Amino acid sequence: MQPTNNHEPKAILAELGGRVRAWRARRGMTRKQLAADSGLSERFLADVESGKGNVSIISLQAAARALNISILELLQDAPRPLFGRVQGLLGQLDDAQLDQAYALLAATFGRADRQGREKRIALIGLRGAGKSTLGVQLAAHRGVPFVELDREIEREAGTSMNEILLLHGQAGYRRYERRALIRIAEEHAGGVVVTTGGSIVSERETFELLQSRFYCVWVKANPEEHMSRVVAQGDLRPFHSTHGDEGHFTQGAMGEAMEDIRRILSSREALYARADAVVDTSAQSVKQSLKELERAVPHYAGQGSHAGH
Repeated sequence: MQPTNNHEPKAILAELGGRVRAWRARRGMTRKQLAADSGLSERFLADVESGKGNVSIISLQAAARALNISILELLQDAPRPLFGRVQGLLGQLDDAQLDQAYALLAATFGRADRQGREKRIALIGLRGAGKSTLGVQLAAHRGVPFVELDREIEREAGTSMNEILLLHGQAGYRRYERRALIRIAEEHAGGVVVTTGGSIVSERETFELLQSRFYCVWVKANPEEHMSRVVAQGDLRPFHSTHGDEGHFTQGAMGEAMEDIRRILSSREALYARADAVVDTSAQSVKQSLKELERAVPHYAGQGSHAGH
């Protein structure tokens, strides 16, 4: 029995550390950022994530608050029992049956073209996939406005993204983000194309709001393409942050950025995959990708009536 007693706490700490690490990756935060936002030391967080730290409830609460989740979400072992039963049933279906199940659930519980949802297109995905380039052209083709969610969040808050995060933290930023999404949906009932920040999918409440009011398309690319495009655009912000210092990529920084991209894509892939449609821009020209995107989104009467304006 002694080995079991010795190993059980280690297993619990390892599991807890893995959850902290996974949530940090999903948020796109470095350990340094989490330390700054939580008031915990980087060394302590490194020990926690490696399963060595004997973490207290107070420290755990601080980490959870910085990640903008509840401590229960961090500690939760499994989804709600009923959700688990539904998940078990869906796991037995083939792809065609899953499509039917999705359509039935959407029609029954409000995801089916809610208040003209399919006229409002939201492009999600990591920076460098081509969301803005394609979004501008898709909006022109459909004859609807093009909106960048980041700019609308700044408009909502009356200040810059960096200031929002500095003054209000992740929780405050997400509040402004949700308000901006609701306002965009209300102001553009006739149609709009919106580009969102890459981390929006990691915030369950916000992503559900987005999905309920916008037709979501995951614009994806492979890590190498993400990197080459942001470097070509001169966008040198770290991938692990929506804010931070800009600078030139050194050889070491390039390698670190590539690791960031792979880690973030891996942690968010299942979330991005919940989109209504997927467009892969890897090894595609803008023209080819735009054709794919136009095929992926719903058409509606009057589309293109303002194209060229």
